[in-house]
Amino acid sequence: MTIAAPFGRLTTAMVTPFKKDLSIDWDGVATLAQHLVSTGHDAIVLNGTTGEAPTTSDDEKDQIIKVVKDATGGKVKIIAGAGNNETSHSVEQARRAAKAGADALLVVTPYYNKPPQAGIAAHFTAMADATDLSVMMYDIPGRTGIAIEPDTIVRLAEHPRIAALKDAKGDPASTSWVIKRSGIPVYSGDDILNLPLLSVGAVGVVSVCGHTIGKKLRELIDAWFAGNSARALEIHQEVLPVYTGTFRTQGAILTKAALNLLGLPGGYTRLPLVDATPDQIEQLRKDLIAGGVLSK
Repeated sequence: MTIAAPFGRLTTAMVTPFKKDLSIDWDGVATLAQHLVSTGHDAIVLNGTTGEAPTTSDDEKDQIIKVVKDATGGKVKIIAGAGNNETSHSVEQARRAAKAGADALLVVTPYYNKPPQAGIAAHFTAMADATDLSVMMYDIPGRTGIAIEPDTIVRLAEHPRIAALKDAKGDPASTSWVIKRSGIPVYSGDDILNLPLLSVGAVGVVSVCGHTIGKKLRELIDAWFAGNSARALEIHQEVLPVYTGTFRTQGAILTKAALNLLGLPGGYTRLPLVDATPDQIEQLRKDLIAGGVLSK
């Protein structure tokens, strides 16, 4: 089975850098987007979990899309997070994202409500019908409290605008069956499972660690699809400390800390997230050294 990659192979869910007063660092937004382009990305996800979307306003989300679109000049696809746990507001966000210039939408399973599968299917269908943009569904039951069941994914994959699945379920066996049954393009949504999911048919990744190891991930993906599985495995093992280190606490917190260590605009976090402590930053420094990101 050969499955096309509608958003390219390498995508990262970008953080939203905040200044010390917690306003958005707009120059930092542009700089980070350009950094991702320079490290081989095909697409950037904005206004997702890693972008601290729960703490940004609808107007800020629109402006983030516009700033990144301008900064990247069409060199990458812009996928905008546009889902929350209330369908009508999600539809409004989808339409606003389309108007702001997004190329596609990332739509997460409604969280907290724990809707039945019929409600999940209706939610994704409403989002896919809201605009002319392609939709990447996002299955992450550890955050949302409920999974998109395989039968539901298979049915939704028939919708002409549901183009892909970001899989952060942590269940490669289930994902294997979804790919076999539906042929939906799957993107790994869990960095440490990037290579395992590629091995069962995923077409690419939506990374967090791409902020710091984008070039390595590009090399890993290219090696895999060139048939050089040995090199892909070698890179996977090289970057394991970065995968683990980035998620010792919450991913956005330590990604921002890592960017700050690298001299890039990570900035601060908005509550309820809190900035990394000195001890956490020191451990992160060790992880980044072990993963070849920092030299000392």
